[in-house]
Amino acid sequence: MLEFPSGVSPAAAVLGGAIIAYYSFVGFETSANVIEEVRDPRRTYPRALFAALIAAGVMYVLVGLASAAALPPDELQASTGPLLAVVEATGLSVPSWLFSLIALVAVANGALLTMIMASRLAYGMAEQQLLPRALSRVLPRRRTPWAAILATTVVAMLLTLIGDLATLAETVVLLLLFVFLSANVSVLVLRRDRVSHDHFRVWTVVPVLGIASCVLLLTQQRPVVWLFGGILVAAGAVLFLAARLGARALGRRRDS
Repeated sequence: MLEFPSGVSPAAAVLGGAIIAYYSFVGFETSANVIEEVRDPRRTYPRALFAALIAAGVMYVLVGLASAAALPPDELQASTGPLLAVVEATGLSVPSWLFSLIALVAVANGALLTMIMASRLAYGMAEQQLLPRALSRVLPRRRTPWAAILATTVVAMLLTLIGDLATLAETVVLLLLFVFLSANVSVLVLRRDRVSHDHFRVWTVVPVLGIASCVLLLTQQRPVVWLFGGILVAAGAVLFLAARLGARALGRRRDS
């Protein structure tokens, strides 16, 4: 379990695993976008978030240990379906189609959660005039942000045409690192605000370690990933400028 593939240093392997782990944990931060639908979020949300993180972390460690015990690291590295290879190595008669179905459901669940987060995030940004106002349109009765859902779905479909899922996943990790970096910096800044109501407060060392880990992992990304990330950020900047110009034009019409 403590062996590394030949020619790979432990530090590089740990950093590579951490980058993949960031993508594996996609979904936990999206829960913050639906926190308004939770009763007493100040009390229940931190407990639910940390409990889920710990449970998933323990599960990932156990899967990693079981995989290392079942197969040599070189075979795991060369396999295109390492978990299936581990199951086959144990001698369990699990049909490959059933394992594929489980993997498909797991991926679809993560994609669905991400799409829910993306649509609500786009809707909220449109409400704050950070994205075009058209994305804030909702159904008259159900209040569902249909315009944001449609736009994020189209974007997701276009991204799948890239063909290289590994590069797309690494690009998601790159953008998430910037999101997490800004979130940790915001925690340090918002700690200076004094509010009258009781609220959750994290130790200062946690956001500091978060900032350091994000900076470290940003240095491990490939140039092609930075290129894709830059294109997506540029597209977001264009939408932001369009939203600002639209808001100014609307303000002038109201004044006139």
